[in-house]
Amino acid sequence: MNRSDMAEGHSTRPLYRNGAGSAALIAGIVALICAFVPFIGDFVAAPVGVFAVVCGWVGVSRSEDGIATNGRDAVIGAALGGAALFVVFLANVATFV
Repeated sequence: MNRSDMAEGHSTRPLYRNGAGSAALIAGIVALICAFVPFIGDFVAAPVGVFAVVCGWVGVSRSEDGIATNGRDAVIGAALGGAALFVVFLANVATFV
């Protein structure tokens, strides 16, 4: 098989769109870690937690449609983002009450 034969053959492998699920997992981990650090939780964990939840939602939707293969990562990332938001909420309630 020479190079011209290889160039003519097309790959039939589907291209999966796993970016949202992976971003949700990474953002969820970062948000949960930052949620326990004083003064950083409000400014970092809250927006990153929201980002994780949104990306997780998009990732799960893509996984259900068969476009992505990492639905489990998306769910875990969304759950970690939600947990980080809950920790930040509890810290704010404990501080201001």
